[in-house]
Amino acid sequence: MTPVRRFEGSCHCGAIGFTFGSRSNPESWRIRACQCSFCRRHGARTTADPAGNVSFHIGDETKLHRYRFGLQTADFLVCRVCGVYLAAVIASPRGRFATLNVNTIDGVSTGHAKPTSYDGETSEQRQRRRTRQWTPVDAAD
Repeated sequence: MTPVRRFEGSCHCGAIGFTFGSRSNPESWRIRACQCSFCRRHGARTTADPAGNVSFHIGDETKLHRYRFGLQTADFLVCRVCGVYLAAVIASPRGRFATLNVNTIDGVSTGHAKPTSYDGETSEQRQRRRTRQWTPVDAAD
């Protein structure tokens, strides 16, 4: 079995960080470029590992902005100090799940992001997809 590798990520100023655990190598991650206006304007390229885990490190909650828009189905984690978008997080009956902005992961060079649009999804379809495909968030966060 491939060991879990830990990848550290953070915003530009370091106020908000995370540790992403995955058995997959970055070269094999599915990188998506969501085509919504928020992700396009942030230049976000995201990935998730449903078999992995993520824990967020937020020393000062006042530096974290949880932004919601559109269908209001996820919290987009943005640093109030430097403005970097790190992740989107949902809460479901099965727990919390996140997709991570790979641009914020230290020392990871990944390939081209596949443009992806979720415009045709209902709130329910979006929630089901995310709980199947996003990374589980550690309960301690």
